[in-house]
Amino acid sequence: MSGGVDSSVTAAMLVRAGHDVLGCFMRLGSPGETLDELAPADACDAAPAASKIGHQGCCSITDAADARLVAAHLGIPLYVCNFKKEFGRIIDYFVGEYADGRTPNPCVRCNDWLKFGKLREYAAQVGATAVASGHYARVREGRLLRGVDVSKDQSYVLFGMPREQIGHTMFPVGDLPKAHVRALAKEWGLPVFDKPDSQEICFVPDQDYAALVERHRPDLARPGPITDTSGRSLGRHDGQHRYTIGQRRGLPLAVGRPLYVVARRAATNTVVVGERRDVQVGACIVGEANFLADMPATEFRALAQFRAHGVAVPGRVRRVDDTAGPTPSGRRGRFEVSFDQPQDAVAPGQALVLYDAVAPDAVVGGGWIESAS
Repeated sequence: MSGGVDSSVTAAMLVRAGHDVLGCFMRLGSPGETLDELAPADACDAAPAASKIGHQGCCSITDAADARLVAAHLGIPLYVCNFKKEFGRIIDYFVGEYADGRTPNPCVRCNDWLKFGKLREYAAQVGATAVASGHYARVREGRLLRGVDVSKDQSYVLFGMPREQIGHTMFPVGDLPKAHVRALAKEWGLPVFDKPDSQEICFVPDQDYAALVERHRPDLARPGPITDTSGRSLGRHDGQHRYTIGQRRGLPLAVGRPLYVVARRAATNTVVVGERRDVQVGACIVGEANFLADMPATEFRALAQFRAHGVAVPGRVRRVDDTAGPTPSGRRGRFEVSFDQPQDAVAPGQALVLYDAVAPDAVVGGGWIESAS
């Protein structure tokens, strides 16, 4: 229970369906938090009710108060789980990816390592038979599917869950449009019915991700060259981590024509720019593969989505030999996606999720983009 409307309605739906529900709030360590404000430092402990509705991002102190209010309203216990130490791994990953010239996705890693990692371990300890969340996705016959509300679908950020956990996972709001979820929250008297959705990375509340990276890695805040694809110098930048693949606006250049970030070379602190055609790629290599369905041994057709809010595009998938070393997830499978049409800004470091070419709502699997060409 994050203190938002989606997880609150999820809890209410489960209670109304007759389930024995235990709410969990993940304490991750928000700015300004003190040890006494949420829970004892090393456990999942019961939390008393609080008295106000907040409007902050995911997992803030105010969100904890909101989750307590909802739990009290529903008459269920709420436990605050201290995952602050584990969440440091998410921040380290985030900073490390930018430092290495890649584009991270901390929300996917959080789902893999915490929500369906540490939290599931806690669920097993207390004898829970399933973990439920307010994600807009569905589970049907052992398959992970997109949520009914396409504009809110979150199946992309869930591809990393172990296949064997799908049958023990519930997404009650995944069958509903977001407007209906809010209407239910109001009808059922949930105090968060009009709380705004969180749109931000929870540990970057001011959205200045570059400043956060530099606080952890001051050595990255140094000037470097901006070159074209032939290596010709066009200008200077203040740190390669401040740019993203495909970026056009905000480049410190005045060349009289649109240029796009084509590559970030961390080893030389170089940002490479080029024409629109230089950003387009025909294929990419994906590592840390996690398949949620039985796949052919050789090639197969699929729909590939390489941005959280992007469109899944058709292509051909083939497994490739794994030559990678240790990975953050421990998974080492790799595959190549060849797109039917060239795609813009396929950024190394981002997740790529495969959907069934025949049943396009069904997640086949996914992984993390290593390179694009």
